[in-house]
Amino acid sequence: MINKILILFFALLLTSCGGSKITTTKGKKYSKTYPASKKPVTKPTLEAKSPTKENPSGSEILVATSKVKATTEDVKKYIEDFKETAKNNMKVHGIPASITMAQGILESGAGFGSLAKEANNHFGIKCHTGWTGESVKYDDDAEQECFRKYKDPTESYKDHSAFLSSRKRYENLFKLDKGDYESWANGLKQAGYATDTLYPSKLIGIIERYELYKIDNEVLGRNFVPKPRVVAQIPEEHIVEKGDTLYSLSKKYNISVEELKSLNSILESGISIGQNLKVKK
Repeated sequence: MINKILILFFALLLTSCGGSKITTTKGKKYSKTYPASKKPVTKPTLEAKSPTKENPSGSEILVATSKVKATTEDVKKYIEDFKETAKNNMKVHGIPASITMAQGILESGAGFGSLAKEANNHFGIKCHTGWTGESVKYDDDAEQECFRKYKDPTESYKDHSAFLSSRKRYENLFKLDKGDYESWANGLKQAGYATDTLYPSKLIGIIERYELYKIDNEVLGRNFVPKPRVVAQIPEEHIVEKGDTLYSLSKKYNISVEELKSLNSILESGISIGQNLKVKK
């Protein structure tokens, strides 16, 4: 009998030594302790999220930009197709034709974007309250959002001009010189038209590359030519900082999220603080 009791005692002793240890410290809650080799490690990671539009005022913000890639010839044809429409809208509403054309090129992928093809919507204008025309469903900030559909692309251009000229948030734009496309590009960003920090420079780049300021010249009767610019060099690599996401880095370095993943062999969507990423194709 005594032998059985001793065996049972040693069995219990061995079991308690091999298990996890429960400890208490005065003033603290119970906590589980682990051997150093098995202690959980918390690693700061950043999860890439789908882009969102900051809209504290609750007003409409147009969607930028189409992921479609267009050739130089595609863009030139697009300009020929819509420059007269942009000029007429400039005369009526006072929006520089160069700005309208650059936005159309950027946001519709020179007419090759899905919304442009399916709905003749070249500026990503959503339905919003009060829209009674036709519409299409398209995944954007959320799934299957409502976007306006037009019978003809020129209707999209007219609606874009009406959109800017009828909303108070953009009223300061119309105090600017109609030929000052740089101030208009920056003013659109400041008014909340787009959250992309590179949006103004993208518009200005398109305007100067394709000489869209000449369309403004035709309306204003002038012969303005911009001074040559020094192009900033994109670095080869980027060290991930707090607040970085794959999406924000894609916008900063003008590279797609997919290309970033491919360059850095990223299978998932998470990146870590301190991680060294290649950002140049």
